[in-house]
Amino acid sequence: METVLSISVLSAAILIGICAIGTAIAFAMLGGKFLEGAARQPEMVPVLQVKMFIVAGLIDAISMVGLAVGFVLLFANPIADRMEQFELSKASVQQTSTN
Repeated sequence: METVLSISVLSAAILIGICAIGTAIAFAMLGGKFLEGAARQPEMVPVLQVKMFIVAGLIDAISMVGLAVGFVLLFANPIADRMEQFELSKASVQQTSTN
């Protein structure tokens, strides 16, 4: 049981870290491409800015899904619950077999 919990904590930490790094890289690329487009065609800045904010929201939403999965693994781990139910059922079977 402790192994399952430690692996879950490690995987949640890796997942949250990858979400943070991926979001930072995506925002850096988005900002760079926006500045390139604005420098090439200054009259298109309002249109590009609207599209940039829409894409920024989508990037943020993707990382929030990853964070939610990571927090589920940390605080409401379905694997640990199944392991606990299995151990309880195994203990009750062993107790009834000894009686």
